[in-house]
Amino acid sequence: MARMTAARAAVEILQREGVTQAFGVPGAAINPFYKALKEGGGIAHTLARHVEGASHMAEGYTRAAPGNIGVCVGTSGPAGTDMITGLYSAIGDSIPILCITGQAPTAVIHKEDFQAVDIASIARPVTKAATTVLEAAQVPGVFQQAFHLMRSGRPGPVLIDLPIDVQLTEIEFDPETYTPLPVYRPTASRAQIEKALSLLLASERPLIVAGGGVVNADAAASLVEFAELTGTPVVPTLMGWGTIPDDHELNAGMVGLQTSHRYGNATFLESDFVLGIGNRWANRHTGGLEVYTRGRTFVHVDIEPTQIGKIFAPDYGIASDAGAALDLFVEVARELKAAGRLPDRTAWAAAAQERRATLQRRTHFDQVPMKPQRVYEEMNRAFGPETRYVTTIGLSQIAGAQMLNVYRPRHWINCGQAGPLGWTIPAALGVATADPDSPVVALSGDYDFQFMLEELAVGAQHRIPYIHVLVNNAYLGLIRQAQRQLDIDFQVNLEFENINSPELGVYGVDHVKVVEGLGCKAIRVTDPDQLLPAFDEAKKLAAEYRVPVVVEAILERVTHISMGAQIDAVNEWEDVASEPGHAPTSIRPLRV
Repeated sequence: MARMTAARAAVEILQREGVTQAFGVPGAAINPFYKALKEGGGIAHTLARHVEGASHMAEGYTRAAPGNIGVCVGTSGPAGTDMITGLYSAIGDSIPILCITGQAPTAVIHKEDFQAVDIASIARPVTKAATTVLEAAQVPGVFQQAFHLMRSGRPGPVLIDLPIDVQLTEIEFDPETYTPLPVYRPTASRAQIEKALSLLLASERPLIVAGGGVVNADAAASLVEFAELTGTPVVPTLMGWGTIPDDHELNAGMVGLQTSHRYGNATFLESDFVLGIGNRWANRHTGGLEVYTRGRTFVHVDIEPTQIGKIFAPDYGIASDAGAALDLFVEVARELKAAGRLPDRTAWAAAAQERRATLQRRTHFDQVPMKPQRVYEEMNRAFGPETRYVTTIGLSQIAGAQMLNVYRPRHWINCGQAGPLGWTIPAALGVATADPDSPVVALSGDYDFQFMLEELAVGAQHRIPYIHVLVNNAYLGLIRQAQRQLDIDFQVNLEFENINSPELGVYGVDHVKVVEGLGCKAIRVTDPDQLLPAFDEAKKLAAEYRVPVVVEAILERVTHISMGAQIDAVNEWEDVASEPGHAPTSIRPLRV
């Protein structure tokens, strides 16, 4: 048997589980692991500027491609607590990441030793498992189980805490005979699929709601084939956006209170049956459940059995991996089609597309300071179907989801459930690391951008190019809009006159100087007609210098973005499109 330190055994297991990339920040209590990482080779490491940033980089890395598991490494004490937001974000969106922390020696963990904290207890509510390993011989089994848990059932994060003496202890371990544990995912039976399909076929106006579980299962192709076989329009959720291309004839648009389309909500309200696959009925998708569920039959397919019935009781539920269920849906639908037993849904699908051609929001505005809608219009012109968009929260995310076009799974990479400010920059760096060959475009408001902008230096140091669109209104825009219900505008105004950059007026932070100081490139745009040239220039700068490039758009201070309390009562604060020139980059030309 081979003898090696437990830290080296952990690194050997990471390699055999397919890990080739890690993100992190070293420290005294995790240095033995870093020594093993260096000596082991085979795993690249990106040095972050903040451990929370490293956890979001790991998230972005996982989200970019099927099978990826991002790894985040930090030392004891505050490094682990810094990771909590990343763990919360990952578990909320069913994203497997592995966080590894150092820890004080086992003998003093509970003696208030320097940077000794019970991180396993702190992390347990936001992980599938969180373990402080007290016996070195248990390290291989704990790591093996971690990968099994992350991949099995509903995916999610795991934290492993390694006391420094455990890392340094030699154990018997033979890497050559190591084998990952089999992955468990529940699978629908044919009888269940036949029953669900019978309910769909008995309806007149069915819809499929495709959630992030379809993305996680890498099942977009099966989803589209099933929709085409049955002629059923598809509503992607925010996490499932891209599972069916935006220009597909069966894409009915998104539904919800904020990140939704006028035509998507209108079509949903006309439906009489909904098949949800890999979705969790998030409240910003459903709004009030009485409106959402009234007059509709629901079938829910989810990998996590306890998710079925959590928000509301469906008429029929199936615990299954989305990919396994969709493969069976396709198989049964093919047989029914061959037997001539599938109803003609042409008129229903055409009605959904008619709404798409008539119920649109306006994006073309020429005024200065510019409206944010124009930014997304020009992004549609500048960035093609191969673009991976990355964003987290705020009016920028909401308006972007209403107006951008997405054509492929994993090309809208969004923090859905947690929505932490600051997520976008590190997540975009993780995505660009995972897929250096595809264009990555991040989208932030000024406050999200300022939360973790130090991570841009990571992109400069490690030569990770991407384009970051920064829409700046010097406001906490989403909170300002929410405060209207309370008739206040309090502590959400970021304006100030920068004594070092008077040309900015009241827009405060000079993002161009800050970005350049961090080793990246930046372009400021004040005229909407200069947006497209700026995006083209940003592409050239990113390709030439291999660093992040920020395009800052100076917006009007106040813009209300469409949203409401119910899906049948969304407020359209801005003028909607009433002639074709109002929404020139919409998928369907406006028909009036």
